[in-house]
Amino acid sequence: MAVLPRPRTSVDPVQVALRANGRALVSVAIFSAIINLLLLVSPIFMLQVYDRVLTSRSQQTLVALLGVTALLLVLMALLDQFRASILIRIGLALDRSLREHVFNGVIGQHLLRRTSGDGQQPIRDLDVVRTFLGGPGPIALFDLPWMPLYVAICFLLHPLLGSLALAGAAILIGLTVWGYYVSKEPIRQATDHASRRNAWIEGGRRNAETLRALGMLSAIRSRWMEAHLSTLMAQMRGADAAGRIAAFTKGFRILLQSVLLAAGAYLVIEQVATPGVMLAASVIAARALQPIEQVVGQWRPFLQYRDARARLANLAVEPEAMRTSLPPPNREVSLVNVAIAPHGARAPTLAGVNFRLKAGQAAAVIGPSGAGKSTLARGLVGVWPIVRGELRLDGATQDQWHPDDLGKLVGYLPQSVELFDGTVADNIARFSPDREDAAVVAAAQMAGATQMILKLPEGFDTTISDTAVALSAGQRQRVGLARALYNDPFLVVLDEPNSNLDAEGEVALGKAIRAVRQRGGIVVVMAHRPSALAEVDQVLFVRDGMQSMFGARDEILKRAVVNPEIAGRSGGITAGTRA
Repeated sequence: MAVLPRPRTSVDPVQVALRANGRALVSVAIFSAIINLLLLVSPIFMLQVYDRVLTSRSQQTLVALLGVTALLLVLMALLDQFRASILIRIGLALDRSLREHVFNGVIGQHLLRRTSGDGQQPIRDLDVVRTFLGGPGPIALFDLPWMPLYVAICFLLHPLLGSLALAGAAILIGLTVWGYYVSKEPIRQATDHASRRNAWIEGGRRNAETLRALGMLSAIRSRWMEAHLSTLMAQMRGADAAGRIAAFTKGFRILLQSVLLAAGAYLVIEQVATPGVMLAASVIAARALQPIEQVVGQWRPFLQYRDARARLANLAVEPEAMRTSLPPPNREVSLVNVAIAPHGARAPTLAGVNFRLKAGQAAAVIGPSGAGKSTLARGLVGVWPIVRGELRLDGATQDQWHPDDLGKLVGYLPQSVELFDGTVADNIARFSPDREDAAVVAAAQMAGATQMILKLPEGFDTTISDTAVALSAGQRQRVGLARALYNDPFLVVLDEPNSNLDAEGEVALGKAIRAVRQRGGIVVVMAHRPSALAEVDQVLFVRDGMQSMFGARDEILKRAVVNPEIAGRSGGITAGTRA
């Protein structure tokens, strides 16, 4: 029933994005081929100088060789620049393809209760993937397939030189594999610890006043410092492992180059090779081994890229299916044997819900704390799934609407009202890009919040944020109520809407409920205070996660008075209402 994303582990979004940029990757491969061929220019130049120019003492030949070499190396530099530029743009194109996927994944993981740490790991994963693709890591991977060519050229110069180059390449490959197994676990642990560390600091930032007021600052700081230390230790282990591999690789490559130079000198002494061959073989072998050293140097970023890519592939996101546009509901909301559960829960927290509300009706949901009132509110607006039964608006289930279209049909005021950084008008209009100011003002008037908003520094254009204007709990609730009423939604669900309201606010709330009913909407109010029942004609009583009673308000309240043992905490509401 609920229109929520579900896990999709069979599709790698990074692979899809890379395939969409296949032509750019082919151009990078072509540039890499040309660049690697042009890298032979320098050893060939050395070979010609030692074996031709020095023996012939021809200055014209030297100048000609130098000129051709310079032109080819300038071309190589330009191609190298183009290749790096293309890779950067591939990273940006991948970011453009995945940013919506990542945003939906962050929200989806929170809705599915799968968030770990501060919940922003997918955003960091996207940064890691984009940075890696635009960095030296892919360049090393594109250069790596050309290593056999350089080794083969060393064999052509002399079998001994080729054998040494091949043995050196095999040892470096072994070091690379060793580095993979040594580095992968510390890097994974560092990511996990960093996520927990960020969660502690983010929770402390959002609840700074509570920490100070309750004397919790030292305790939370200790928890954060513990997580921070664990992060540093894991990072240090990963850096030490990567550093050891990089140092061994670099030292071995320099040693191998010296060994090749010595072997070449031996061949020259034995008059088997020329001095030019000796120097050219040393340079070519070094070039053959350089991609492996680059891969080792990029091993830690590559492991981070691999892990980030795997996490992005496992985000709780599913492509939204096309849905036929349905006319807005205007007749009724019906629930038949409905059971609602949080995502991932084994058992529903509210079950056996059966009622029908017609246009112009309003119902109050009452019952003890923890009975399932907020669960019903989340189920009505599609936040928590209907695991059993049917919830229909004019005969259509929730999932027959696109989530954005369904949201326009529903007004929702949760218990805890969160407003976003933006103006008051932006928040009331739900940040709609084509908002109508008249509709914003009308919603504020219906919520009785107009005068309160006009008293703010810039009225409806007042910016709300932690660093700008901070509204009180009652003001946030009034703005949240106006947001719920924006554009006259058919179904309005209010979860304890008067918990932070003063007397004036409660009067405005009653008028708002009455106005929704008069225009043919439906209101469902989760109530603890008696004033919320004054404007409803139906009452739903829930207890212990089950529907207990539903019917006309006066009848249900009368039954609650006659049988107070079934009402629990509702007795206070009943008495207040009758008074």
